[in-house]
Amino acid sequence: MALLGAVLPAWGYHRDPPEFIAVGNYFLSFAVGLVTATVFAKRLLERRGLGFLLVVACALSAAALAYLGEVGPPLPWLWRAVGLLVLGIGAGLLNVGLFHGISRSYTADAAATVNRGGMWYGLGCLAATLLVEGAFYAPTSVILWLMAAFPAAFAILYSRRPPGMPRDLAHPTVRQAAHDFKSLGAILFALLLFFQFGNEWSIAGWLPIFLCHRVSVSPQEALFTLALYWLCLMLGRLGAIALLPRVRHTRLLFGSLIAALFGMLVLYYTNNLFGAITGVFFLGSGYASIYPLVAEAIGRRFPYYHPGFFNGIFSVALVGGLVAPATLGYFASALGVDVVIGIPLLGTFVVMALLLLIWLESKVTGR
Repeated sequence: MALLGAVLPAWGYHRDPPEFIAVGNYFLSFAVGLVTATVFAKRLLERRGLGFLLVVACALSAAALAYLGEVGPPLPWLWRAVGLLVLGIGAGLLNVGLFHGISRSYTADAAATVNRGGMWYGLGCLAATLLVEGAFYAPTSVILWLMAAFPAAFAILYSRRPPGMPRDLAHPTVRQAAHDFKSLGAILFALLLFFQFGNEWSIAGWLPIFLCHRVSVSPQEALFTLALYWLCLMLGRLGAIALLPRVRHTRLLFGSLIAALFGMLVLYYTNNLFGAITGVFFLGSGYASIYPLVAEAIGRRFPYYHPGFFNGIFSVALVGGLVAPATLGYFASALGVDVVIGIPLLGTFVVMALLLLIWLESKVTGR
């Protein structure tokens, strides 16, 4: 899932003239694949089991990565968009399967489970980014074939040792989902997910391109800064696990948001690599605990919610967050590369406002 943010410079999108519309189409294809996977993932899970779902997800992801290694520039962008659509389907299937696999842990301790998962997610994204940086001057086919080897290995592992099927998770009824659209609390939480998820995905996908065009750093320096972003997210999740039992969650949430907002402002106004690194440090550290804490709060208010699945009104928010990096490509084509940081900056202010509204709503309702 960290592929696009890392591989875009390797595909030459750091050069002028920029092809931001093509980049937006890449993100859109991947998002469509992720959403499409959820349509048939549950049916596949019920008919063939968790092990089969994970094997299919990993094999599909490996095939898509290998295919993308063969259709790099100068071939038209549509070839790569097709590969990213398939990769999104593989990632979506894997997402559903893995969240089923950790459902018992999530039910026992939502925030800590999402934090641990986020830490491993960040480690994988960091490794993928460092792989692209270290092999930047090698052919992109070599990089993507190396990436393809990892899901291929897990496809073999799951085929030999399939995990057991966990208990079924509760999903909202149509009536419950419709009721959520009438609940102010559900609407506020859904909007919060929409903006926060969109902010995180947008930064992860567009940071290297922004730094190459705006700060004029080299592609390798831009990839190093992206790797720092993932490292701060990963270490921030680790720190959040230690702080959760000792610090009030509301205080930790607002403190994290202020740090992220400061980092975003530094990143938006910087004109040098040091400023970019400083901004990314505060941004990644601040973002680290926001989503897990929000997911936990939603889980308390709406017990059927599960972060790995589409649940009622919250599905709208997650889909919106998925397509946010795509819309940035279309805006950047018309307004310039500054918007890929400017819009998430505004989104971070919106997240802060929504947190205040949720806090006030909880005081009024006593929830």
